[in-house]
Amino acid sequence: MQPQRDPRGLWLLLLSLFLLLFEVARAARPVVSCPAACLCASNILSCSKQQLPNVPHSLPSYTALLDLSHNNLSRLRAEWTPTRLIHLQSLLLSHNHLNFISSEAFSPVPNLRYLDLSSNQLRTLDEFLFSELQALEVLLLYNNHIMAVDRCAFDDMTQLQKLYLSQNQISRFPLELVKEGAKLPKLTLLDLSSNKLKNLPLPDLQKLPAWVKNGLYLHNNPLHCDCELYQLFSHWQYRQLSSVMDFQEDLYCMSSKKLHNVFNLSFLNCSEYKERAWEAHLGDTLTIKCDTKQQGMTKVWVTPSNERVLDEVANSTVTVSKDGSLHFQQVQVEDGGVYTCYAMGEAFNETLSVELKVYNFTLHGHHDTLNTAYTTLVGCILSVVLVLIYLYLTPCRCWCRGVEKPSSHQGDSLSSSMLSTTPNHDPMAGGDKDDGFDRRVAFLEPAGPGQGQNGKLKPGNTLPVPEATGKGQRRMSDPESVSSVFSDTPIVV
Repeated sequence: MQPQRDPRGLWLLLLSLFLLLFEVARAARPVVSCPAACLCASNILSCSKQQLPNVPHSLPSYTALLDLSHNNLSRLRAEWTPTRLIHLQSLLLSHNHLNFISSEAFSPVPNLRYLDLSSNQLRTLDEFLFSELQALEVLLLYNNHIMAVDRCAFDDMTQLQKLYLSQNQISRFPLELVKEGAKLPKLTLLDLSSNKLKNLPLPDLQKLPAWVKNGLYLHNNPLHCDCELYQLFSHWQYRQLSSVMDFQEDLYCMSSKKLHNVFNLSFLNCSEYKERAWEAHLGDTLTIKCDTKQQGMTKVWVTPSNERVLDEVANSTVTVSKDGSLHFQQVQVEDGGVYTCYAMGEAFNETLSVELKVYNFTLHGHHDTLNTAYTTLVGCILSVVLVLIYLYLTPCRCWCRGVEKPSSHQGDSLSSSMLSTTPNHDPMAGGDKDDGFDRRVAFLEPAGPGQGQNGKLKPGNTLPVPEATGKGQRRMSDPESVSSVFSDTPIVV
């Protein structure tokens, strides 16, 4: 007969086995708690001001904000955290001694939105340094020693909205960051103040939309003084842009090693800024943007006759496009005037006025008229030049004679090719003649071996020179004589 087992002992045995298995499972799974040097509050870890030389290991994966500011961190390597922090949105690393950041350092934090690297010792921003941070919206890099910014350092950061680069040593303006259609399409604030910028791409900056210029801070830079710089900032002042209105006293430039406020450049005699009107010709196609200081605003256009411009109107030359721009199809003279854009946004409203001048001729016909006028003018100038060349630069063979040979008085009067304004006879001889000229007509004929047909000189020969027979006799080189170039022309003697 078998002894009866106690069921309570069986339950105790099963309970012991369950507890043992629970302890084994608990020991196999590492439980991450708050690091010893940090203060944890829910998903926030504050490890600030702990003189930490390295980032604490075994950070909780649920961390959303990690504060490592005011420590002694010098390098941020790719393996700074073994745990992938996919929930981390804010990382604070300011006031450390960081001088190196690996290009793979931000791979464990792909969803980061706020990164503070200010007040460190960074000198360069290498290519693709922040490319892993495709969700980042705010990046603080001010108060470092940055001298060079690679053109590809901010690639793939399509969500970046605010970039602070002030109080560094940057000498090249990173135009690729703000140029229209650039790699940072949502960037609304770029702080480049207190750097070493001397020259700016002024024509490119003038073309930027107002919502970009409104957040482009350039004060406290040793800019070069000129009138183009004055015109740029005067336009920003006219538009009441925050980047100028908030720091008017700190906007200065350098001239002759002296600082001058950009709005007080009287020594350059710069002309006052005036808002220019849009210009068009008959039949032109024109698009005028409502250049607001904020993106995504609702825009309404009103014509000079105080009528609202609708989006699409049949047989209308003026319409409003989807982006709020005013579009003209085949501009007419009556389209000229002042148009007003009323923009409404979440933060503020804005009113803009644009003047349109329409010239009463087509651009093509205007150019044809100018081309015809220029062609006529050039033809006249060329004609005058050719005449002057003919008169003054044609060689005169009468002056290119060789040794003078004596000639008779009769040869001088009939065979000479010189026409004198005084009588060709001796005034002392034949005093019984009248005081007036004895006018006779003679045709030039060959008078010697040196002359050819019609009194022209043959090449290589010289014109015979008459003898000086009296005081009134003139030589053929007399400056008062006029060279005759027409062989058959009658000469009055």
